Parts: sequence; structure tokens; C-alpha cells
Amino acid sequence: MKWNWQLSKWPKFIYDLSLTDELEKEFLQKIGGAVAVLKYLGDEKKRQFTVEILCTEGLNSAEIEGEILERESLQSSIQRHFGFITDHKKIPLREKGVGELMWKIFDTYDEPLTNKMLYEWHRLLMKNEYRISDIGKYRTHPEPMQIVSGRLDKQTIYFEAPPSKELKNEMKRFIKWFNDSIKDQSILARAAIVHVYFESIHPFEDGNGRIGRALVEKALSQSLRKPILIAVSQIITKRKKEYYQSLAECNNTLNINKWIKYFAGIITQAQEESLKMINFLMAKSKLMNELKDNVNKRQEKVLLRMFDEGLKGFSGGLSAENYIAISEATKATATRDLDDLVKKGALKKTGKLRHTRYWLNIHI
Repeated sequence: MKWNWQLSKWPKFIYDLSLTDELEKEFLQKIGGAVAVLKYLGDEKKRQFTVEILCTEGLNSAEIEGEILERESLQSSIQRHFGFITDHKKIPLREKGVGELMWKIFDTYDEPLTNKMLYEWHRLLMKNEYRISDIGKYRTHPEPMQIVSGRLDKQTIYFEAPPSKELKNEMKRFIKWFNDSIKDQSILARAAIVHVYFESIHPFEDGNGRIGRALVEKALSQSLRKPILIAVSQIITKRKKEYYQSLAECNNTLNINKWIKYFAGIITQAQEESLKMINFLMAKSKLMNELKDNVNKRQEKVLLRMFDEGLKGFSGGLSAENYIAISEATKATATRDLDDLVKKGALKKTGKLRHTRYWLNIHI
């Protein structure tokens, strides 16, 4: 059986744009709602939301590939590019590179795609990476680029990408299509095609999934004529197995109707999560304003730290030990502070004794 890029009509994908009509209408309505709420938040809160979205996308896109980034360091890297922090605290190379990549995608969304741009993205993504030889350029190794699983002596080949010697022509054609397609494609269908088309070429030695998802963000932003503020990878992380299976179903065919419908659903779900995050920021602002001058510095520090964890909050909830570690309070002081925050309605308490946990008392 031939791979999709070996078929005679490659890369002329077959699809029905009407499949995304309803989802696109829903998507655009929610985008409008999000824009209206962000205006209500004001510039400072909007910038906070932007940093949070970019950080969430960077974390989750790495997690899909099995890489865990340090949230606080990545957040600091992105904040520096926005000018929020100007200290010279050292940030690990990986988080520094991903932070700069997320900023670049946001800041240059309206620029045409080029080889140079993709090379730069790859260099940023591969900071502190020593396992591969082709960094900041397309792969050059003569052996096949294969997606495999299983033991070395009994591997299953799920996909084989075009050979390295064909990448110059493949990427020239892809980049031209990407830059031209903004004129005549539906927003959701274009983003879905961008991803499956790029992943089918698999031009880099490593990092193709992350760069492919970055291209989805760029494509959506271009179509909307403003930076998209959703974290597509957050939804993919939750549906990882289904995501890989859906991509794999395109390996031997140019008919991508099923993939387009699936991925359009991923994007609209990501938009729903984005709205939740906006409401989360509004809840944070409301709660902190209500508690102003009514909590001590330790309590304020811990509450802000809890909000920094985003919608998920602390894994398993905040424990007294967490509180002590963040606030540097004694055990007795931590107990009084936590009880006080529960009485004031800032936190909810669950469990007993060593299983006691605390959660932000907000509704979104």
C-alpha cells in the first residue's frame, strides 16, 4: 500500500468544506464573545490572559510529545517578551526557547510563512537538544523518516515520510499553498489541512508535531486577522490517543473529510476552554478585589500562586504542606491562615486530617 505522498494526485487532498459549516459558525460566534469579554477585562488583564494562553499551549504541545516543561520558567520567558518582567533571572534553555517560540508565533502571525521562519522556530524548539544533527534546517539523513513503535527487533511502521532529498520541493509547494490558501479556504478546514499536510511531509528530524501545531495557531490567526488566543494542544492532550489515530487514518489516502471534521471539533472545543480561562481571570480579579486589605501577605502570596496554576489548579488540591512551602509559615500559622481563608470564602476545604485539601472558591 502506498503512503499518501506517493499517490498520483498528492498533495491534492479531497474534502467537503460543507462539513465544517456549522462548527465554523459556532467558532466565529464564540470568538466574537471572547473579544467582547476581553475588552471588558482591560489591557492589563488581557495581557495576563495572553501570557496564560501562550504558556498553556507551549506546555501542552510539549506534553503531547512526552516532554514536561517547568510552568513558572516558561511563563517568565513569555512575560519577558511582553516586557512584564525585566529581571535577569536565569531561565532553563528549553523553557527559554519555547517561550520565545510562542511569542514569535503570536507576534508575527500576519507575516508570510517562509523556510527561514520555520528554521528559526526549529532552532528555538531544539535549544539544549543534543541528540539530533539537523537543527534549524530540514532533515538531511539518507535513511527513511519513519513513525514506528514496538521493540527494535519487532517494530511496526505506522508511516514513512517523503525522503530527505525531496524536501526542498515538498516544502516549497507546502509554503506556497499555506500562503495562498488564506484567500479561499474556510478557517477551520484550512487549519486542519495545514496540520495533516505538514505532518505528512515531516520535514524535521524532530519537533514536527510541535511545529505542526504552531502552524495551526498561525493559520487560525491569519484567517481571523488577529492573534488567536486559544490553546489547541490543551484539548489534544486530553484526546491524545484519538488525535494520533485520526492522523494515522490519513496516512494512505488523500480523502481527509473525517480528519477535517474531527480537527474542527478540536478547535471549537479549544475555544470553549479559552472562554473558561477568560472567566477564570475575571473570577480572580473579583476575588482578589474583595479580599483587598483583608488578607495578610502570606495569604495573598498563596492565593496568587494558586491562580498561577490556571484552571486545573494544584494537582490534588492545596495541602497545608504546600502552603508552608510557598509562604514559609510555621505549621500553626499555616493552619490559622488556611482556616481564615475558608471563613472569608476564598477557599473551599475538602477531606480530613492528612487528606485535607483546599481549593479556590470560584465559579466559572
